[in-house]
Amino acid sequence: MWFKNLAIYRFTESFNDSAETLAEKLESMQFTPCTQQQQFSAGWTVPLALAEGEGSLVHSANGFMMLCLKKQEKVLPNVVIAEIVTERAEEAEEKQGRKLNKKERAELKDEVIFELLPQAFAFSRKTYAYIDPKGGWIVVDAASAKKAEDLLSLLRKTLGSLPVVPPSTKNRPINVMTQWLVEEKSPTDIKVEDECELRSPEEDGGIIRCKRHDLAAPEIKNHLDTGKQVSKLAISWAERLSFIVDESLMIKRLRFLELIQDQVADTQANDETEQFDADFSIMTAELANFLPHLLEIFGGES
Repeated sequence: MWFKNLAIYRFTESFNDSAETLAEKLESMQFTPCTQQQQFSAGWTVPLALAEGEGSLVHSANGFMMLCLKKQEKVLPNVVIAEIVTERAEEAEEKQGRKLNKKERAELKDEVIFELLPQAFAFSRKTYAYIDPKGGWIVVDAASAKKAEDLLSLLRKTLGSLPVVPPSTKNRPINVMTQWLVEEKSPTDIKVEDECELRSPEEDGGIIRCKRHDLAAPEIKNHLDTGKQVSKLAISWAERLSFIVDESLMIKRLRFLELIQDQVADTQANDETEQFDADFSIMTAELANFLPHLLEIFGGES
């Protein structure tokens, strides 16, 4: 299970639960499918299901603990709901000889949704995260802060509290990345790739997105000279990872490069469980090494 995005958070207090204790606590909010009249359901499910419904809610390896949030939602197209509501509203207005007010239309809409829910299609999605108690991290495989917060919010509700905050660095990432492009110089273990987003500092300022572009080109320099700053930048680290990092230190489109893939190729797994465990162990060990370096290149943790 290789993460493709990293929303990273710092524990402000030690996380002391064992994998077994954490799994027991997650059971109180284990995922159950939507009922006929339920539009949305969310809960914890097994990261690696050996068979339907089997497996632990926490996958543990070398002190790292993976968990998985499963959300199910029923799809009710707004167009369909609006068409039925309009039709029934017209019938009611004709029968009563008056226009329905806003509250009556809202009640009519609720009735329509209630009737349609048992027939609606349901789709599910999973969000994975892992806890690194020793390093003091929780890492969510999410491309947006909202998706990460959905998982953290349920975990906070499950555990009673979750003392975590986004990491903060001494130097603002937007200033550091801008300096890299202006000076055409970055730390020795960082290679600037060919993609970035430039933003004007004004609230309604312009945004320039460059992809597969030489970031040392004159047109990029011109934008920097007019005051635009680097809010997203594609980089690779130590020839081991490549990714896009933004001004809030969210990592997107993460790829594990050849040095890591060689480690994976050298592992010998007899089944899906062993392969999952090996991949998880390699990934978390690599990220445990990388995350402190990520903070260091932006001046260290504040």
